[in-house]
Amino acid sequence: MDHIPKLLDWAETKGIKLDGISPKRLAGRGVGVVATRDLKTDDIILEVPTSCHRSIDTVPKTVRSTLPKEISVQGLLATDLALEDSSTSQYSIWNSVCPTPEDFTSIPLLWPQALQALLPGPAAKLLAAQQAKLARDCAAASAAFPDLAEDRFRYGWLLANTRTFFYPSPALKRRQNEGRMVLQPVADLLNHAEEGCNVAFDAKSFVVRANREYEEGEEVRICYGRHGCDFLMVEYGFVLDPNRWDEFGLDDVILPKLTRQWKERLEDRGFLGRYVLDREQVCYRTQVAVRTLCCGVGEWMRFVDGEDGGEESQDMVNELLAEMLGKYRKTIRKRIDEATHTQEGEECQRELLAERWRQIDRLVEATVDRLQD
Repeated sequence: MDHIPKLLDWAETKGIKLDGISPKRLAGRGVGVVATRDLKTDDIILEVPTSCHRSIDTVPKTVRSTLPKEISVQGLLATDLALEDSSTSQYSIWNSVCPTPEDFTSIPLLWPQALQALLPGPAAKLLAAQQAKLARDCAAASAAFPDLAEDRFRYGWLLANTRTFFYPSPALKRRQNEGRMVLQPVADLLNHAEEGCNVAFDAKSFVVRANREYEEGEEVRICYGRHGCDFLMVEYGFVLDPNRWDEFGLDDVILPKLTRQWKERLEDRGFLGRYVLDREQVCYRTQVAVRTLCCGVGEWMRFVDGEDGGEESQDMVNELLAEMLGKYRKTIRKRIDEATHTQEGEECQRELLAERWRQIDRLVEATVDRLQD
């Protein structure tokens, strides 16, 4: 059953204004938003009154007062979503267009452990943090509401995790950033693009303007933030290709090469770990770390202190880093093969994992070519 017409009727009663756009089911991608006419740059295409927000202020006091204060705002919203009766909720029409539990299958949080073990290092760290946060919130909600099913809470938690917006209201400055997260209808159907429509809050509404011209039938999207694909995969269950903001962490490449003594020096100077390459360059932290493998202590310290620009050692650094990355491509190809041929998990999970490793391989290959040029 298509619930979109009912959502649009309900949205109109709430003062939500759509101009030249409409939600639409997209083949294999759930619901998105498409242009219903040709759009011009800066056209206002969506306005959602702030009165439509679901936030910590709309969670019933009976729920808020029962939950422990240490539960996250995401956990609070998740509990509210999980406890509501879908047949009587004032949000039932809105909820009917939200993703189903099955729509979250691609999110690594729901993968079998055997597939999670094949994630790239940066994605694995993000997943571990996500798992810990979910476990804390679930424990708090379960203690307060013993009859609340874990799978129902997890579904509400994923809805809150993937569909909230940061609401920069001056009235909420006293709150930490997480406390300013809100859910809002129709706007939550806009999918992500690295360059999307312009969005802004004012005191009365959330406004979306076309960032360029769109043809009738073209999908209209917003940017969730300048995120690399490890973040997009773990948080939302998809990757973009190309993605101008993509990057890859090099800790697994560099840290095993460092001696204990050099690790201590790097830690003392604040340069241990968090090594990254993107589509344009390797980061300065990486430059510092690799120099521990080809420079003396004095030269290295002069580089770190800014007394030496590192020009004389740059060729050695480039050659060594290219060699290390070239060897790491064997690990990348192994992960692609494992993701492709394993029988663990769902096909969409395996393909997403393999595609992420392919993206990393292209990033690494381009970096090696650049270093050897």
